[in-house]
Amino acid sequence: MTKIAFIGAGSTVFMKNLIGDALQMPALSDATISLMDIDRKRLAESELVVRKLVASLGVPASIETHTHQRSAIEGADFVIVAFQIGGYKPCTVTDFEIPKRYGLRQTIADTLGIGGIMRGLRTVPHLWKLAEDMRAVCPGAIMLQYVNPMAINTWAIGARYPDVKQVGLCHSVQGTAYELSRDLEIPLGDIRYRAAGINHMAFYLNFEARQADGSWRDLYPALRAGYQAGRIPKPSHWNARCPNKVRYEAMMHLGYFVTESSEHFAEYVPWFIKSDRPDLIEAFGIPLDEYPVRCEEQIAAWAAQAEGYARAERIEVKRSNEYAAVIMNSVVTGTPSVIYGNVPNRGFIPQLPQGSAVEVPTLVDANGLQPTTVNDIPPQLIALMRTNVNVQELTVAALLEENREHIYHAAMLDPHTAAELDLRQIRALVDDLIEAHGDWMPAWITGKKAA
Repeated sequence: MTKIAFIGAGSTVFMKNLIGDALQMPALSDATISLMDIDRKRLAESELVVRKLVASLGVPASIETHTHQRSAIEGADFVIVAFQIGGYKPCTVTDFEIPKRYGLRQTIADTLGIGGIMRGLRTVPHLWKLAEDMRAVCPGAIMLQYVNPMAINTWAIGARYPDVKQVGLCHSVQGTAYELSRDLEIPLGDIRYRAAGINHMAFYLNFEARQADGSWRDLYPALRAGYQAGRIPKPSHWNARCPNKVRYEAMMHLGYFVTESSEHFAEYVPWFIKSDRPDLIEAFGIPLDEYPVRCEEQIAAWAAQAEGYARAERIEVKRSNEYAAVIMNSVVTGTPSVIYGNVPNRGFIPQLPQGSAVEVPTLVDANGLQPTTVNDIPPQLIALMRTNVNVQELTVAALLEENREHIYHAAMLDPHTAAELDLRQIRALVDDLIEAHGDWMPAWITGKKAA
């Protein structure tokens, strides 16, 4: 019988989607679902949701709950991770408000930039502890990691725990393919693509549509023509505040379409968010402070949603576009599948540093995860990725070496931060953020003795 542990199960809606996907697969329908969270109230809410999922689907899965990580993962075959260290309050709020005092504006601040660096410093030590626990009580398990900053996390786990099986999972590749199919008014089932790069900065190297005669047509000319004519992008299916113009503009200059959203991509490069260019913000519809707005909306919506789940006898279960259940099913049954996974670079993208986190097509079957080598990424895309890899590498180096200076170096080399602030401002900003985060930071950063 398969055991699936979910660390951070208080992320109830996300947990519902992933566990709901798994329970719809016959090979996983009798799994033991082990939910773990430090928030007992949210854990109880999640347990209720899973019990109603099981009842709604009529499957024989069993459920257990834990507030201690090691007991939750003991004997697990798969460990899904979806926690946020420091939460929206206080840490995410801090990551937005203090940079604003320096004139540094952000949109999401969870992957790169000064916000991504700080989140990485808070998060990696907890992932290392999870990897240590996996070594001890479920050494053969696969970590399915949904935590940002994805690339920093994946790199850091691979550097310190290379024996722990892991894959970082995102929905940007498959999600963006859907958005582009919608813009072009072509059914997603008639589209094929190949993408590769780093998390949130992978590009579609091929994007094609099936023709009536069975041949395949390159869709890049249609994307370019549609953008030039103003027909696309259509209003975002996901968020009306984010019109998705940034990625189309980048495609016109770089030649390829990036897989992560415009609000994310805008803060990974130096071209769009500038304190002295409000016209850019307006022209490209860049939603500054977008992540805090989303958090507030989700918090407000959750109370009603939780009440609805509590009252409902059964819960509607739909398939999501996430990869976790697909991976687990392929490993358990041997049925092959292909997903896009973030893995330590073992030559999979030869143009990027060994050990860095790369996002590549990955075959999954009974042998586990088998990433594909991609060696034909155009040089301008590799060069752009390297600007982000620099920040990731220095953040990981800071953590591995416990070297505070590398935190400053990471911020200095961040494309957006460097475009807005000078070296002294960056150093002062980092100091202010570290002080504000206090005990959420590792003790070696703050100079305090560990409790």
